[in-house]
Amino acid sequence: MAERQASGKRGRASKAESAVPKAAPGAAGAKTGFDKKTIALVYDFDGTLSPRPMQEYAFIPKLGIDASEFWRESNRIAQEQQADTLITYMHLLYKKAKEKGIRIDRDDLVAQGRAVELFPGVLEWFDAIGDYVKLRSESHGVTLRHYLISSGLTEIIEGTPIYDRFENVFASEYWFEAYDLPYPKRVITDTGKTQYLFRINKGVEDLGQNINQHMPEVERPVPFANMIYFGDGDTDVPSMAVMKKNGGHSIAVYPSGKSKHKCVDLFKAGRIDFFAPADYRRGSDLFKRTCLLLDRILADIRVQEETWRVGKSLK
Repeated sequence: MAERQASGKRGRASKAESAVPKAAPGAAGAKTGFDKKTIALVYDFDGTLSPRPMQEYAFIPKLGIDASEFWRESNRIAQEQQADTLITYMHLLYKKAKEKGIRIDRDDLVAQGRAVELFPGVLEWFDAIGDYVKLRSESHGVTLRHYLISSGLTEIIEGTPIYDRFENVFASEYWFEAYDLPYPKRVITDTGKTQYLFRINKGVEDLGQNINQHMPEVERPVPFANMIYFGDGDTDVPSMAVMKKNGGHSIAVYPSGKSKHKCVDLFKAGRIDFFAPADYRRGSDLFKRTCLLLDRILADIRVQEETWRVGKSLK
C-alpha cells in the first residue's frame, strides 16, 4: 500500500461534517461574510475512544506475549537508555516480531485495526453530534470537523471503522522502506500533540508546511474557542493546558464503573470543563456535557457574527 501523503486527509470532508450546513461559496476566501464558523472536536484515541492501547488488540497478542509484560519491558529500556518512551515501544514491537520470524508490514497493521474495540456509542457519535449542531445552529454556514491526535499508530487507526470520520488524523507512523526493520517516521509525544492543535487552529494541516510562522489571531480559521479536546488522563495534560490557556474547552473521560480519580484531579486543577464516563451514546452524560459546550460555542459564534455585521455597517 502506498504511503499516505504527509498532508493526511486534509481536503476530504467527513460524513459528520456533511451533516452540517456549509458556508456559502466564496464566503471565507472573499471575506464577504463572518468566517470563524468552524467547530473542531479533537480526540485522543487510547483510553478515550478505545478502552485499551490499540496495540493490545492484535499486534501484541500476535507476538505471543503479555501486554503488561511488554509495556514494563519497554518502559524499562526507555529508562535505562534515557530514550523517548514512544520511540522505544515502536522499536521494541518490531524487534520482537523479527525475533519470532513474524513479518508485519503496513497492510498487516491496517488489518489489525479491525480488532480494536471502541467505547459504547463511538460509531454513532459522529452523526449524532452532527445532527445536534445542525439542529442548534442559528448561524448559516457552521461547519463541524473531527480530528484525531494520537501517540498510537496511524496504520492501525486506518483499519478502524471510524477512520473516515476524521477530517485529519495525526498519529505516530512507521517508515517501512527505510531499513529492513521499519523505522519510526513520525512520533507524537504528549507535549508534541500541542503542535497539532495549533495546526488545526491556524489551518496549517499539511505537515510539510512550517507551523512556527506568526499568524495574527484574526487570520486563524479555527479559533481555540471553537475547539473541544477529549482525553483520558495525564498524557493529555499538555493539550488540555493549551486549550484552557487559549480559550478552548476540554472533557476528560474514564471507563464506566472504573476509577475516575484522574479526571477528578484534572477538574479540580482547572484543566477541564467536564468529565464523564466514556459512554458516547446519545443521552449519556458525555453527550449532554459535550452539547452544553457546543451550545456555548454556537452562541459565541452568533454574538461574534452579529458584532462583525455591526462593525461592517459602520464602514
